[in-house]
Amino acid sequence: MLKATLQKDQIKAMKSGDKKRRQIIRLMMSAIKQIEIDNRKELSDDDVIAVLGKMLKQRRDSHTQYTDAGRNDLAEQEAFEITIINEYLPEALSDDEVAAIIDEIITSTGAASPKDMGKVMGQLKAKLQGRADMGAASALVKQKLTA
Repeated sequence: MLKATLQKDQIKAMKSGDKKRRQIIRLMMSAIKQIEIDNRKELSDDDVIAVLGKMLKQRRDSHTQYTDAGRNDLAEQEAFEITIINEYLPEALSDDEVAAIIDEIITSTGAASPKDMGKVMGQLKAKLQGRADMGAASALVKQKLTA
């Protein structure tokens, strides 16, 4: 399980004295535990991937804002955190693979206009969770449905 891997890596980071790595792993574990407490259930690997995906999106947004504001020190910290979080997520899909999945879902749902975007995005989110940028995928779906 992904959660067990995180726990082992947290212990390794503590033993090796890698404070920066330990800190971000601790943040990931804290977010996972919080959701488990809120939902009163143990999270599956897919749920953990969703939590890490959300954290990754937050870090990317912060990185962009810090870079735009000229705060390179904070941007570097966010970039480091992005790198660590990515280590625990499944391998990202290429743009071509994402486009092929979108085409497959559009065909299977019979989506023909932007009104059908909700049907496509619902299935797409399940297939791409943690493996692709959902914002970019959403833009591609919109482009395909308006064409």
